[in-house]
Amino acid sequence: MEIVMKPFILIYHAVSKILSFPTTIIKKSSKELEENIEQKKLKKSKEESIVISQADNGDFTNHIDNEDNKAQNDNFGGITSERRNKPIKPLISYRYTVLNSNKKKITGVFEAENENDVKGFLTTEGYEIVTVNVKKPYDIELGGNGKLKTGALAFGLTQLSTYIKAGIPLVDAVRILSKQSVNLNEKRAYQRLVYDLLKGENLSEAMMRQENKFPKLLVNMVKTAEMTGDLPTILDDMADYYTAMEETRKQMISAMTYPVIVLLLAIAVLIFMLTYLVPQFVQMFESQDATLPAITLLIIGASNFLKENYVWIILVLGIFTGGFIYLYKNIKPFKKGIQTALMHIPVFGNIIIYSEVANFTKTFSSLLNHGVFITDSMEILSKITNNEVYKKIIARSLDNLGKGEAISKAFKGEWAFPVVAYEMLVTGENTGQLGVMMEKVASHFQSLHKSLVNQIKSLIEPIMIIILAFIVGVILLSIVVPMFDIYGKIQ
Repeated sequence: MEIVMKPFILIYHAVSKILSFPTTIIKKSSKELEENIEQKKLKKSKEESIVISQADNGDFTNHIDNEDNKAQNDNFGGITSERRNKPIKPLISYRYTVLNSNKKKITGVFEAENENDVKGFLTTEGYEIVTVNVKKPYDIELGGNGKLKTGALAFGLTQLSTYIKAGIPLVDAVRILSKQSVNLNEKRAYQRLVYDLLKGENLSEAMMRQENKFPKLLVNMVKTAEMTGDLPTILDDMADYYTAMEETRKQMISAMTYPVIVLLLAIAVLIFMLTYLVPQFVQMFESQDATLPAITLLIIGASNFLKENYVWIILVLGIFTGGFIYLYKNIKPFKKGIQTALMHIPVFGNIIIYSEVANFTKTFSSLLNHGVFITDSMEILSKITNNEVYKKIIARSLDNLGKGEAISKAFKGEWAFPVVAYEMLVTGENTGQLGVMMEKVASHFQSLHKSLVNQIKSLIEPIMIIILAFIVGVILLSIVVPMFDIYGKIQ
């Protein structure tokens, strides 16, 4: 009897430890993703029109040309607005060491055209220069690269708008952002903006020079503000826009985090039981000459295969994962096929569609409401979205616009564009209120997306628990069934 009861005790303790994993920890785990928004070059003709408009209207960008900033420019190596028309020189990375107002030593990296520009910039920032040298090839610094996070960008835009409304010159407002930034990537981005503004660049041009930092949409909207002279309003609108995008993205992450982690837990439990628990009972079954049923033989075979070929399994999984990522990033037909398949998954596909439609219509409405031409708006939208299905629809709408046809024609009958959104698009075109209608569509699908995510989150927990219990139950059944054969022989 002791031989029979001992395995049950081992099983009880092993299963208790596995199933005692607190689900509340899983629910709280979430990661932030960064929005994959591309940059594009602005047309030369529009840049010229902006410069002309600024010269005629004397808008807010003249902050950087007032008397105070002229004095700063004189200290900054004699830089004047004439340098705007000069070709853009390649920037060189410099490693600097400075002392702040508290005589604390600070080191960092800054990109500029030459060493004098670096020294001039650091001096205007109130630092006492110790050393400035060209950055060595082996001088590797972690952080400081990549796009600004959506949440941080929204907060920065809100602050910038507030400073400008308070009468602070643009260059000084950006300088405040650079000094208060703790994140290295944000600090370096704002420092580069200050550097370019002091050199006489417009804010949009300064942002455009950092193609990997600021979203394409933001650059275009700031350029529109430079034409209308209403920068604070557009900054506030962009802050609201990126805040909404961040909330939508967090909802997506929240919906996917729990099932992914539970799935990984289930795989870990399966590997543990096949490689550790099952082999112990196999030895006991062999010593007792027990008759093994088909389910037990299947589990034992899986255990032996996993132990003998785990290196090849890891290698194949690594190659498959790497190949999949490469194809997804570089082969558009493959990427489109995967995205199409995901969008056809019941329930989960609607989450993707609602999110894409909400983002598309919200961005479209923002562009139209701020006076951006429809053709330019569609071009910007084609660069912003990362979904190949919607890129194709937008490309077709651009072709229709070139032929003098309505935008709605490209969206008619598209499975990825719900009928409600299409009808609102048609109504907006017919009434001349396209921007207003797109804003209403965005609000409607954001509400649907949020509701669907909450429903899935409430259903996913019991479903994943059932899956985990099934996996553990099958393995335990394969172990328990032979026990009855051993117990019968003892009797």
